Parts: sequence; C-alpha cells; structure tokens
Amino acid sequence: MAKLTKRTVEAAEPRGKDYVLWDDDIAGFGLRVYRSGKRSYIVQYRQRGRTRRLTLGSHGVWTAELARREAKAQLGRVAGGNDPAEERLEDHRAMTMKELCRRYIQDLDDGLILGKGGRPKKQSTIDTDIGRIKRHIIPLIGTRRVKDLTRADMVKIMRDIMAGRSRIIVKTKKLRGKSIVRGGPGTATRTLGLIGGILSYAIDLGIIEHNPAHGIKKPKYKVRERRLTEVEYGILGNMLRDAQAQEKFWPTTDIIRQIALTGCRRGEIINLKWCDVDLDGSCLRLSESKEGRSIRPIGLPVVEFLEAHRQTATGSFVFPGYGEDNAFGGFPNHWDALFKGSPLDGATAHVLRHSFASIGNDLGFTEITIAALLGHAKGSITSRYIHVLDATLVTAADMIAGYVSALLNGTNFQRGSFALDRTARKSAMSEFIAERAAGS
Repeated sequence: MAKLTKRTVEAAEPRGKDYVLWDDDIAGFGLRVYRSGKRSYIVQYRQRGRTRRLTLGSHGVWTAELARREAKAQLGRVAGGNDPAEERLEDHRAMTMKELCRRYIQDLDDGLILGKGGRPKKQSTIDTDIGRIKRHIIPLIGTRRVKDLTRADMVKIMRDIMAGRSRIIVKTKKLRGKSIVRGGPGTATRTLGLIGGILSYAIDLGIIEHNPAHGIKKPKYKVRERRLTEVEYGILGNMLRDAQAQEKFWPTTDIIRQIALTGCRRGEIINLKWCDVDLDGSCLRLSESKEGRSIRPIGLPVVEFLEAHRQTATGSFVFPGYGEDNAFGGFPNHWDALFKGSPLDGATAHVLRHSFASIGNDLGFTEITIAALLGHAKGSITSRYIHVLDATLVTAADMIAGYVSALLNGTNFQRGSFALDRTARKSAMSEFIAERAAGS
C-alpha cells in the first residue's frame, strides 16, 4: 500500500500478471497495473453483500489527483445506498452504436484517441473518421446495442458498404458543394477497420469484453500502382511548361514539379513552410507529416529551385495563398483543369510519388533508402540517424531528382541506361559524397 500520487503511479512496474496497488489514504481506492503496462484507477466496495469494482479511467487520461476526487465522490454515493458499478453496467448494456460513436467523436475532438506512434489523430484523419461514422456506420448499425453486435453483423455491414447500400449524396459546407458517397471494397475495408477501433475503445470503457470486428477477412481493393513512363514524364513536362506561361496556374505548376522531384505527399509540398526548409543540409525538416516529424533529403534540382524562389518569397509559406499568411488553396481545381482531357487524365499526385519511388527502385536503391526518402514509417529508423547517413541519402535524392528532372525537360534515355551497374553506381556515389564533403 502507498499513497497514489503521480510519482508512485508512474513508478509501478508491470509484473507477470495484473495486480492492484491500493491507496493507504482512501480505503477501496486503487491502481490496477496490467501485464501490458497499462494502468487504470479503480474503486472497490461492498454493496448488498457483494464486492463490486468500478473502473474510473486510465492513467494518462486521468491524473492521480483527479481519480482521487472521483473515488471520494463514488464512495460517498455508495455510502448513500447507490451502486455505481451496477448503474454503469446498466448504461452500457443499453448503449447503442450511435451513442458510442458520439462518445468516440467527443474523445476524438479532445485528442484522447491516439493514432500511429501514440500521437493524437490528425484533423484530416478525424474528419475522415467522422465522415465514415455519419455516412456508413450510424445509418447501417446506429440503432443496434453495442453488446449485441456479432461477427455476422460485421460481415453484413462490410458487404452492405461494398454493395453501395449506404450510398448517398451529402451537401458539404462549400457553396453548392456536395459529397457523393458510393461505397465499394476500399470504403468497406477502411470502415470495418474504423469499427474495429471504435469497438476496441468500447472494450477500454468496459462496455464489451470482445471485439467482433477482429479477424474478419476483408476484401482486397485496387491498390494505386500506376507509375509514369518516360514518355509520360515528357508529356507532363510539356504540360507544365505550357501552363506556366499562364499566370493563373501559378503556383500549381511549381507544386506539381516539386512533388515529382521529391516524392513528397501533396499536402507536404502545398503546406511547406520556409522554417522547414534546410538548404544547407539539403533536406526538408517537416514539423508535421502523416508519420509525425519527418526529415526528407532533397536533390540538387529542388535545392536550386528553393534557393531561387526564396529570394522573392514573402510570408512563411513556400507556396502562399491569397490574403492572410496561409498556404495555397487552389491546387485541386488547378490540377483538374490541367489534367482533364489530357493524355494523363486520371493521374493523381500520388502517382507522382509512386513514380518517384519506382525510379529509385529502377536505379538500384534499397527499399530502406527509398522509404527514408518518402518518409514512410518503415524508414523512421533511418530518419532518426539521418545526421550520420545524410550523404548517402542526399546522393540518392540527387540521382532520382536529376533523372526525373531530365525526363520532364524532354531527355529520352534508352531503357535502363541511367541505371548504372552496382560497381559504377557505388563509384559515382563515393565521388559525389567526397565532393560534398570537400564543399562543406
């Protein structure tokens, strides 16, 4: 027994099995420490001859002092003849999926639902989750009680979404804006994954004990694998040069070119700030990306563009919008205007990113190198040590960006001619690294 404070709670180590650390000040107030390391505050009491246990909340969401006050309040209710554990159980038994989703959305907004790496979900992810909840989950199973949901229900909702039974046209906040919800295999897979996350959240709340969404075979959907050919790169280069002559397409043409030369995500280039640009280190130090903080080596064509662009730039964004200091917001409309009806109709910004990675593979770079250049999660280990490996990664970025730049400028390579053999490539990389070291 010990007084439960922030220090004693965080010092409690997990053991071979769950155990409870009781508070020596308030009888019945304790901390349950799970084998996994998770910690939850609990209250234990006797009511009508039965020993009951009530979970107050997880440490991290609840502080020790907040849990102590709540424990006193609940034990006071017990002294008055109430049974908080039974009342909560009755509430949970009656909770519908719609009510659970409302509670989940509230915790999403409060930053209590964590995503990758234990970080709160990004606002874009939150908006997508809420859209799926409102357009698929609630219409299909919103009235069902959470405790009654079965594996068969999960299979049915997946098939209903695949079949388009939740298809709807939704008005958006934009003037005359609308969102067409069609469903399909991809939407079904992602929505079922979200349902699984919501039901895991329900387990943490003590509403259910098992997740019926786990272990269900999900449909495979078409993976975006398109890449640009060398001829298509030439076509894209011509399109960008023609559009650049029209002032209305600035800065979209520059944004598209930089996506192609870096392999960055569309939003990472559109929202790029000058404070994230490290020209001396030949990299972008993104304070925010899909994977959190991320360092991206950039090739010489990108460095040269940013150096020239910086001389006339105003504001904090590399590609500023209109009015106040904000990012450019007209990219989607410009993209549609440029690509619709063209030989590249149907291509997306992700195609440029995938093409960048594919060229890196063609040139013989390893998967971990390409992952680090793209900022993938599997490249995070490399990214942590980029101050040691920067010469090698920058060399890779230089070679890929140089190749893409040449294709955009109309250079035609014989198939495979740029992909040097292993010995020649190592020699070229060594020479480049030596030149950079001498220059620094």
